[in-house]
Amino acid sequence: MADPPLAIHRTIEAVWRIESARIIAGLARRLRDVGLAEELAQDALVAALEQWPAAGIPDNPAAWLTATARHRAIGRLRHHALAQSAPSPVVELNRAVAVAMAYGPAAGLAIADRLLAEPALRGYHLLPSVRADLLARLNRMGEAHAEYERAAALARNRQERTLLLERAARCLSDD
Repeated sequence: MADPPLAIHRTIEAVWRIESARIIAGLARRLRDVGLAEELAQDALVAALEQWPAAGIPDNPAAWLTATARHRAIGRLRHHALAQSAPSPVVELNRAVAVAMAYGPAAGLAIADRLLAEPALRGYHLLPSVRADLLARLNRMGEAHAEYERAAALARNRQERTLLLERAARCLSDD
């Protein structure tokens, strides 16, 4: 009998082989962007590879992949619409957090790093706080420590400052 994780991976592979073209075509029709549709479908595949071994294979794996890809598309469209309707550095920082959640800390950090030159965010403690969290998730603890300390220095209330300094200290103990 096959190892359960191996059996799950084989099932995912088989479902992907059968359903990927349909998922991509459906997304491309709605989004009018084949490249984005392929990217979102791949994201759904990665989500399946991460979640199904622990949670089990859903009753309808094809529908799960389709729904996951659609939810990612909706999230992407919402963030794009927000950025278009109310463009601001803070909205862009929020997008960095959302991108990090969906695509990993390196993708979010790339967006946050572009905001370093933004004058409106120079005294805003959440920019170094977000950067610190993403750097820590990338295991760049020295840089994360410095960013948490910078965020703490900019924080306006004692509770936030305390939390940020605790996180900074944790970076040193994890090094």
